[in-house]
Amino acid sequence: MKFEMKSFEIGPQTRRDLLVLFALAGWALSVPYYGSEFMVSMALTCLMYAALASSWSLFCGTTRYLSLATAAFFGIGAYASAIWMEQTGWWGAIALGAGIAALVAVVMGAAVLHLRGTYFAVLTFGMTELIRHAITYWEKQVTGTVGRVLVVVPERDTIYLTVLGLAVLAILTSIVVRRNRFGLAMAGIGADEQRAQTLGVNTRLIKIAGFAMTAAFAGAVGAAMSVRWTYIDPGTVFNPFIGFQTVLIALIGGAATLWGPLIAAVVFSLLAETLRLRAPQVYMMSLGLLLILCVLYLPGGLASLRWATFTGWRDDIRQAWRDLFSTKKQEAAR
Repeated sequence: MKFEMKSFEIGPQTRRDLLVLFALAGWALSVPYYGSEFMVSMALTCLMYAALASSWSLFCGTTRYLSLATAAFFGIGAYASAIWMEQTGWWGAIALGAGIAALVAVVMGAAVLHLRGTYFAVLTFGMTELIRHAITYWEKQVTGTVGRVLVVVPERDTIYLTVLGLAVLAILTSIVVRRNRFGLAMAGIGADEQRAQTLGVNTRLIKIAGFAMTAAFAGAVGAAMSVRWTYIDPGTVFNPFIGFQTVLIALIGGAATLWGPLIAAVVFSLLAETLRLRAPQVYMMSLGLLLILCVLYLPGGLASLRWATFTGWRDDIRQAWRDLFSTKKQEAAR
C-alpha cells in the first residue's frame, strides 16, 4: 500500500496562525526599546523556553517519544559558541551549535530511537549525563580547567533579537511541518508506528530527522544563551533542570498543540522571576501542582482551555456538592 498525504497548503487556519505569530513577534520585538532590564531579561527567558518547548513538542508531542536530551543539545550549543565564537563570529557560532547538536542527535537517534516509552526517556537522560561527564573529563585532562570564559560577548539587543528569531522560527517550523507530509508521517508514528510502517512510511528515517530538527533548535538556543553567563561550565549548561523544565512546559501547555508551549513558557517565566529567587521551594511546588492539575483535569494542556471547560468544571463541582449533601441526608434519615 502506498502512503499518500496532501502537500502543505496555506488554508484559513494556517493564515490565522501566521498572523498571530507575526503579531506576537512584533510585540516582542518592541520590548528592548521600551522595557526595563528586568523586563527584557524575563522576556528573554520566556523566548528561550518558547523555542525549546516548541521544538521539543514538534517531535516528541507528535511522535509521543519522551526525550530528556534537551539539556545535552543545549550544552553542546553553548560549548560550541564558547570555543569557536572568536573564529566564526556570532552567527557562525549559532550555526555551528545547531549543526553539532543535530549531528549528535543523528548518532544518538540511530542508537536509541528503536526504543519507546520509559526505556527511551531513561536512555536519553543517561546519554545527557554521559556527554556532560565526558566534557568535564576532557576539560580537566586536556585543557586543565573546568569551564570557559566568553571573551566575545555581543550586545544585549543582539542576543535578544537572535533568541526571538529562533523562537519565531521554531513556531513557524511547527506550523509548516504539522501540515506537510513530514509532519503527517510523524503523527502517524505517534498514533500507530507499526501501521505507519505498513503504509510505507520510513519510520526510522522520519524519527531521526525529527529528533535532529529538535536538537538543532536546542543547540542554536544554547549557543545564543551561553553569552548571558560570560563564564560557563558543564554543570551550568548541561543542567538537567533545563531539560526537565522544557518537558514540563510542553506538557502543561499542551505538547500536541501549536500554541500550548508558548502559553506555558509565559506562565513559567512569570513564576520563575517572581518565585524562584524569593521562594524556590514554592516555585518547584507550583510546577508540580500545575503538572498534576493538567494531568488530572486538563490532559490537553493549557492550550485546550475553553469557556466550556470552566462551565464543565462548575457543573462537576455543583454535582459533587449535591451528591455529598444527598449522602449526608440519607445517613441522617437512617
